[in-house]
Amino acid sequence: MQTVNRLPQLREAVDRLRPKGPLALVPTMGALHEGHLALVREAKARSASVVVSIFVNPTQFGPNEDLATYPRQLAEDSHLLEAEGVDLLWAPPVEEVYPKGFATTISVRGISEGLCGASRPGHFDGVATVVCKLFNQVRPDLAVFGEKDWQQLAVIRRMARDLDLTQPHAEAIIGVPTVREADGLAQSSRNRYLSSEDRRRAAVLPQAMGEAVRQIEGGEPVSTALRMLKQALTNGGFASVDYAELADAESLAPLGQLGERPARLLVAAGIGRTRLIDNMPIGPRGA
Repeated sequence: MQTVNRLPQLREAVDRLRPKGPLALVPTMGALHEGHLALVREAKARSASVVVSIFVNPTQFGPNEDLATYPRQLAEDSHLLEAEGVDLLWAPPVEEVYPKGFATTISVRGISEGLCGASRPGHFDGVATVVCKLFNQVRPDLAVFGEKDWQQLAVIRRMARDLDLTQPHAEAIIGVPTVREADGLAQSSRNRYLSSEDRRRAAVLPQAMGEAVRQIEGGEPVSTALRMLKQALTNGGFASVDYAELADAESLAPLGQLGERPARLLVAAGIGRTRLIDNMPIGPRGA
């Protein structure tokens, strides 16, 4: 595996890989876990060469968020990627991505404004901008993202459609189902912030969400199921529930009842000093 951290090196390396066939990109912020490796394996199955980026993007962190303490372990991550057969690791410093005088931001209105966008103003502007830059830098034929951050995936697909991106085009932005621990908790780099007690209690989140999915699919009013979900989280030790919503899977428009289109149950909740997000699919009415 080759590792590069400057754009001229990246372009030369990508040019050498491209003749081999389809090129896949897996964007990450590092601190890799099995969920990230599942993305790498999906990328390998769909392409001839795989590029993984590791970049802790400062523009998607708010002023009181964990940019300074976000886990960084490039050497360990590099070993994991090499063992998976990744061809190229793109690990640029901040100044390579945001050179002096950088003044451009991509904002995807509507779809980015609710859910996490409401509580993290500017977050998805930072996500859309850096992902667009990564697409332009690598020019992949396809890109692979986890479904754990469903809103992020929806924003990136919307951006690709709106800007007529061709490398990759929107249909080549692949979502991979969330990888979960044995107790159902979605794998996340931020799980390491949890104390042992909070980690035990965190399993309430997927359990309560699963029950809400069953209730809604079984005909329970959405408002009732969401109220019971929030109460289950509070009773289980969560200090706050940022949101718990049923939304259209593509537009993320809130839904008061299950319709004929696929939906997602999306939740963000705080336990200890950690904010956890998760989502689960809900089939359309009559499916």
